[in-house]
Amino acid sequence: MRVGTNPEKENNTLEVDIYHRIIIPVYIPNFDGYFKDGLGVFKLCIQSLLKTIHVKTRVTIYNNASHVKVKNFIDDLYDKEELIDQVFHSKTNVGKINAILAASKGCIEPLITISDADVLFKNDWQPSVEELFINFPDAGMVSPVPSSKAFKNFADVNWFYGFFKGKIKLENVRDKEGLIRFDKSLGNPKPLYNPIHLEKYLVLINKKGKAVMGCGHFVATLRREVFDKGSNSPAFNKIMGGVENKFIDQPNQNLGFLRLATLENYAYHLGNTIEEWMFDEFDKIENKDVSMIQAVFPLKKGNTTLKLTIGKLVRKLLLSKYFKSFYFTRLGLTKEEVKKYIY
Repeated sequence: MRVGTNPEKENNTLEVDIYHRIIIPVYIPNFDGYFKDGLGVFKLCIQSLLKTIHVKTRVTIYNNASHVKVKNFIDDLYDKEELIDQVFHSKTNVGKINAILAASKGCIEPLITISDADVLFKNDWQPSVEELFINFPDAGMVSPVPSSKAFKNFADVNWFYGFFKGKIKLENVRDKEGLIRFDKSLGNPKPLYNPIHLEKYLVLINKKGKAVMGCGHFVATLRREVFDKGSNSPAFNKIMGGVENKFIDQPNQNLGFLRLATLENYAYHLGNTIEEWMFDEFDKIENKDVSMIQAVFPLKKGNTTLKLTIGKLVRKLLLSKYFKSFYFTRLGLTKEEVKKYIY
């Protein structure tokens, strides 16, 4: 029998001044083979994160059926670190996307960063990302890691914006080494980037600033609306089968949002093996107060159908074999460079 009235009924307005949530799913089931350095990599990730975020941020860690040593490490972090205010433990590996969906659906923060557990964050990544949401009110997804090949993927709105609201230019890559390290971290037998990709990237420009066209999603900040209005069903594939496209990339595009990245490289993808340079980069992180942009991020959507329809048409036209040489030579590439840049 219930006796009395719950006092929370008299104080039912939720007031939180935190405006940036970071969600990190972790899956380290053992310390053999592929996962040999897993805990060491995760420690670099979380420690670099805590040193580079501002006080209006909170961190959620989703333990996706990891080894008990990893669980104990996470629980210890939760007890000691004020900025880590949510920890989820699952006895079953539900996959990266379901972990993110479970953690994000209850978020009230306007910005949500999702990150793999093998990311090394650098100073200034957070204010640089938040600034792009201010400079580009149409933005829905921003990464602190630029990629010179991401302009083709789920970026139709970018092409519309570049031709009708701003402009598109090719500019010199600011951190060539960052692209090289990302390429190596993937462990692919064939390099992701051709030499010309290490020299130039497509940049979207408006009166307030610049951003690289497109981005990946191993670390990216999204407006909460992307999760609010995305798919309501769970993901039945853990990491393959285009699952991230369905639950992250496509919803952002369907909402008519821009997909951008910072010009500077503000994070590294580490992979599953620890290397000496990672500790060198970690030692470069300065202990300093991280600047906050603001808690309100204005959103301008416009006619989503119009942006998607025209943007898709512009992208297909300019990247087609009939027009790509004409367009990209006008941007500054030679005909031979165009062949290697667009393939």
